[in-house]
Amino acid sequence: MTIRERIQEIQNEISKGNLVGQRAAQLQSILSSLIGNCNDEIAQRDYEYNVVLLDFLDKEEKANRARIKAETSPEYRAKITARNTKELCIEMIRSLKYLIRSLEEEYQVS
Repeated sequence: MTIRERIQEIQNEISKGNLVGQRAAQLQSILSSLIGNCNDEIAQRDYEYNVVLLDFLDKEEKANRARIKAETSPEYRAKITARNTKELCIEMIRSLKYLIRSLEEEYQVS
């Protein structure tokens, strides 16, 4: 299972709702640990894209044209996907933090 698939699996579970505090905390912990994997993936994808960009810069007379061509490559798409995956992961962590606080407040009131 890829990082992206694991994060999507967690996203699906969160979107179903009805998370209890303990499960929300577990998911938050898993997502926090996956951020490191996301960073590794981003670094790899950035490198692969930079290789493609360098190749286009060598072939093209104008840098802007080379950049546009490089941004149509599969490597660029993978780079963007990796960054979006990390952003999704971070947003879900924030949502779970809010949910956990809310559940704690409800528990204290009752």
